[in-house]
Amino acid sequence: MIIQNFDDFTKAILQFGFSMGGSNSEGIFSLSSLYGNNILWHTEDTETDPWEWRMRVLNERNDIAYSKLFFNKSGFITKEWYPYFLSIRRDIKTFDMEYSDGTMSNTAKRIYDIICENDSLPLHKIKRLGDFSKDDNSHFEKALVELQMKMYITMCGRAKKMSKYGEEYGWSSTVLCTSEAFWGNEVFEKSSKINKQEAINKITEQIYKINPAANTKKINRFING
Repeated sequence: MIIQNFDDFTKAILQFGFSMGGSNSEGIFSLSSLYGNNILWHTEDTETDPWEWRMRVLNERNDIAYSKLFFNKSGFITKEWYPYFLSIRRDIKTFDMEYSDGTMSNTAKRIYDIICENDSLPLHKIKRLGDFSKDDNSHFEKALVELQMKMYITMCGRAKKMSKYGEEYGWSSTVLCTSEAFWGNEVFEKSSKINKQEAINKITEQIYKINPAANTKKINRFING
């Protein structure tokens, strides 16, 4: 299989189920290994630039998630496979349960509460509503990754800042929402019926089908987050 355009890419991700967002630097799997010679990053060509595909899958489809999902890096998971990862990453716990246990940070709670109250928000609005300063940047970024890796929030688009005259300006900002808002009930109902060990076994089997040479320790990190 050779990926020549966006349509090829979506067919491939639906076939494999999940992929690193960039290169296969962790030795598990990335669709980038299948890119044809005409696939070039940062050209802004929506058909052949993988950087543009990240937002296209979010804007044009409802069966592929893109977020910080593997090794604290970006990745894709399809609707078919998301419940299995969800069963492992959350392990039937809620955010409040994890926060009470001390496994989620105060900064993560501030961010999560703001997103829950507003359905979906771009990063610049989350920072404003949460009164995050530049001094908070490192904790803010760490908490964002933490929430995405645990699958409490996910990327759902991008948006620019708006001037007081209602005009867009500046660079686009990532929009985030809860995973529940992104997927709806179906994915979570399916996840609730999947045993954690069953999910681990199924994902591991799929990884070995895709990459028989994958390292066991790396597989565990890939799956568990």
